[in-house]
Amino acid sequence: MSATAQETIPVLLLTPRQAARALGISERTLATYTKSGLLPVVRIGCSVRYSVEGLREWISRATEKKCEDFRNGT
Repeated sequence: MSATAQETIPVLLLTPRQAARALGISERTLATYTKSGLLPVVRIGCSVRYSVEGLREWISRATEKKCEDFRNGT
């Protein structure tokens, strides 16, 4: 098999629909989080995209915050 045949290019940026599905939330909720600045976005012209790594980091921060809130009794 040649080097160019069947090369898999990893997905780096997701469309809003893909990001919402990946997070298990509605596109409307995704838009709300985006507008409020909760989620990191990449703007390319008029297009909005979501970095896979940025979403993973956001999930990690959100998870850590919840754990800290729980430990502090809040």
